[in-house]
Amino acid sequence: MDSRKCQWTAVFMLLAAAVPLAAQPSQFRPGFNLFTRDQDIQLGKEAAAEIEKQVEIVDNAELNAYIRTIGNRLIAQPQADKYPYFFKVVNDPSINAFALPGGPVYVHTGLIAAADNESQLAGVLAHEIVHVALRHGTNQASRANLIQLPLILASKAAGNTSLLGQLTQIGLGLGANSVLLKFSRTAETQADLMGVQIAAQAGYNPIEMARFFDKIEAEGGARAPQFLSSHPNPGNRKQAIENEIRQLPSRQYNADTGQLPRMKAIVSRLPAPKKVPTQGASGATAPLSIPESRPSGRMQSYQGKEYSLSYPDNWKAFPNEKSGGVILASPSGIQQTQQGISVGYGAILDYYQPKDPKATLWQATDEFVQQLRTVDPRLRAGREMPREIRLGNKRAIVTTLYSDSIFQGQTELDQLVTIPHPKGMLYIVFAVPEGEAAVANRSFDQMLQSLRLNF
Repeated sequence: MDSRKCQWTAVFMLLAAAVPLAAQPSQFRPGFNLFTRDQDIQLGKEAAAEIEKQVEIVDNAELNAYIRTIGNRLIAQPQADKYPYFFKVVNDPSINAFALPGGPVYVHTGLIAAADNESQLAGVLAHEIVHVALRHGTNQASRANLIQLPLILASKAAGNTSLLGQLTQIGLGLGANSVLLKFSRTAETQADLMGVQIAAQAGYNPIEMARFFDKIEAEGGARAPQFLSSHPNPGNRKQAIENEIRQLPSRQYNADTGQLPRMKAIVSRLPAPKKVPTQGASGATAPLSIPESRPSGRMQSYQGKEYSLSYPDNWKAFPNEKSGGVILASPSGIQQTQQGISVGYGAILDYYQPKDPKATLWQATDEFVQQLRTVDPRLRAGREMPREIRLGNKRAIVTTLYSDSIFQGQTELDQLVTIPHPKGMLYIVFAVPEGEAAVANRSFDQMLQSLRLNF
């Protein structure tokens, strides 16, 4: 063989190997997971049945057909991995969309109303499809409970009762901050970048995904945080999406049907959504407002089964009948979603059972904080060291934590108080935007000092 030809062949092969390293679109695979693919699908079906008891599905054939048409173009792409997807519209004015394991995808009417063009809507749907295809929900659930999950999943393989019911019993259900629905920043990065690929391949302009995320983040207020609270900005979101687009092959983006204005008109004529109770908190929905959430100087009493305490008389009590706990807050200080309730200004009182029944209060508190971090990776310890106090004749531990508030742009200060209980521990979380601590602390102190325990 001609030596010069060999040399040119070698150079060509080196160049061919080097170019993909610089221009290859991002590739991701599902991470660690104790669930099988079939269990993802089963869990999604069970969760969808529960979700649809809580939300109002829009009964409009034209609107649902429109969303299905977009969704079907997207799931035809290979990255969607052929799950049994379906797409439904929820009558809810908040800007949100969410996907369940195994394929169910729900789009709020508020998202349709907020989109400037069909590519923005398609970009959000592509993002949700990636959460399904990369199995982000069950990946997080697997990481959250490595002890009990294998036994539960083994029993599910044998065809026993509801998988969702079993997961709920170990704290992995559809409640507030569910790990099945609230994703990490790593998962968000993957959903952004692979979602860009899916949208582009389906014929939608992928830069519109970045523009839409930018838009709702800038909007803030009471409408935007619902999507952002479960889909946190992984950092430099717009730039990362733009960088990904540069790696994609050049193509025409001509999938837009031109039907979005008509769909927005249909949404605008829908009747107001029905109020749906979530975790016993009927009527909890209200526009977020720090001033309206501030505690009054007057107190009223709340009587639980094993405890009583005072709380501000301009707040409401939202009992959790299943656990015996309660949320005490103004409706304007909490955010109600299909995933549960997030408290940004108020108090949560409930119970926690550690894995080891013989765990000390300090051990149970540490375990509980770690559990909180699995569902909220943004949660972090404050500079103040945890300290032990006395509440009547009971020991208690006070732990200071910080996270991102549901009030856009605010840091949340959480004072966690844990008290030993025969079945584990009772805990109280006093949550407040950090800048409101001076206003709220007096009321929180009054609440804590009024606490009476009968266990």
